[in-house]
Amino acid sequence: VKHSKCLLLPMFFLLFVQDAVCTLNTLQTNASALEQIRQGRSNPQLQLQAMIGFIERSGLTVDKLDNLNIIHVTGTKGKGSTCAFTERILRNYGFRTGFYSSPHLVQVRERIRINGHPVGKELFAKYFWQVYGRLFETKEMNSETMPAYFRFLTILAFHVFLQEKVDLAIIEVGIGGAYDCTNIIRHPWVCGISSLGIDHTQILGDTIEKIAWQKGGIFKPGVPAFTVKQPEDAMRVLKDRAKEIGCSLQVCPSLVDYDSDCVPVTLGLAGQHQLPNASLALQLSHAWLKRKCLLGEKSVNVVQLSMKLFICVCCDLGLADTEWPGRNQTLKHGDITYYLDGAHTMRSMLACVQWFKETAAQHELNASGPVTRVLLFNSSGERDSAAMLKLLVPCHFDYAVFCPNITEAIASCNADQQNFNVSVDYMLTRCLDNESSWRLHNSSPQDQVSPQRLIGDAPCLVPEKNAETLVFPCILSSLQWIAQGKDSVLVNPDKTQLPVKPSVMAKAALLREATEIHVLITGSLHLVGGALKHLDPAMSI
Repeated sequence: VKHSKCLLLPMFFLLFVQDAVCTLNTLQTNASALEQIRQGRSNPQLQLQAMIGFIERSGLTVDKLDNLNIIHVTGTKGKGSTCAFTERILRNYGFRTGFYSSPHLVQVRERIRINGHPVGKELFAKYFWQVYGRLFETKEMNSETMPAYFRFLTILAFHVFLQEKVDLAIIEVGIGGAYDCTNIIRHPWVCGISSLGIDHTQILGDTIEKIAWQKGGIFKPGVPAFTVKQPEDAMRVLKDRAKEIGCSLQVCPSLVDYDSDCVPVTLGLAGQHQLPNASLALQLSHAWLKRKCLLGEKSVNVVQLSMKLFICVCCDLGLADTEWPGRNQTLKHGDITYYLDGAHTMRSMLACVQWFKETAAQHELNASGPVTRVLLFNSSGERDSAAMLKLLVPCHFDYAVFCPNITEAIASCNADQQNFNVSVDYMLTRCLDNESSWRLHNSSPQDQVSPQRLIGDAPCLVPEKNAETLVFPCILSSLQWIAQGKDSVLVNPDKTQLPVKPSVMAKAALLREATEIHVLITGSLHLVGGALKHLDPAMSI
């Protein structure tokens, strides 16, 4: 009997975790409600106060968060990479790290990491039900409600880190800063701001000054803060915010400007745009270590450690070892090379294009025959996808493939990647708009034709002519068509293949004849995550 129970235990935990994720998804705001919120947002200060109420109902207090020794990081681009660099540096110094980030790529557990790894399934389920139970039990008192998805995960992360007794917690802001739910943190050890740009304008404002004001809201009195070089108007606002709040603000030098005798710095993350992120991570880590030493809590000789020597140590132990999936990531599956980058703003797309051009060109130098280039693209929200697609035109793709952020068209166990914030109709319409934008950028008016439905009865629209553009109903069907049977991971019997009309298969001649296929997957981190679910099965374990 005991043996039978042992065999059933893994299945029990699997169901327990899936039940937790499905329950978590009920906290997502549906599309219609979200639109109402956008049109008439309530007082953001009251929303922050509500977060404190949720924290207390969960059994935590704001005072307890002081025990997490927090590094708080915001920015428009690069904040996740900065956190990843910082986490790796401090973990390599022997500290037990907690790291909270968003969004996740494949599994929601990725958002809450202990020592660089997603919190285990058993621990996730255990802590989820502890927090959810406390909140649910108190929701009827004084007409209280349940926290929304991101708020709940933020509370859960704090709970996990406290229970697991991490030495520090690196907390990435969700959106903005001043009124982000992570900003209930009162006494972080150090704050950081990565590169600023225009994004989330409906929430943060439509100018760089307004956005900078929001981001500077994470500054705290007496807490050191660091930022990378910013546009002049943004920097002026940040300096004013720092002075108003009462904290020191320092601008990080470029990596090449550090006085170091080390060999050239090697980063584990590709792309020139990662250099300022790495510099910011060095400053955040160094500042955190100095305070740790001054408090005498751990023996780390860093007070006397010059930045020069610190950089040398971090080059060998930290920066070069950092991994952050879905950002300038390259996966090679036989004759197919996938380039994955979740760029979704104009600035990040420029960086993505530069990285792809350089990296793909290097790979193509070693190709023994013709190489076919494919773009797999989607974008979501308020972003100007037409402008981003225009930036991608010089990459000279043979095909441009579009699909919604739907992992598989056929229902399966995808609770981690369900998104109720947008409707399926909206996602499909957005794909058709993207397809039209690409054709406008690449075709003369007389070449443009109306798209026709060519893939069975699935909600898939592709043009009858102009074979370089296709629209598929999901990420898996897109990848399978692009691979044309050349990627064994995608022809796995567990992965259902949608029927494709002969007329659509005929468009794949270049793919079948190519010696190598190079696929750039970009425009959305959710798209990249859905692709990684199929391309890197280890991420689903």
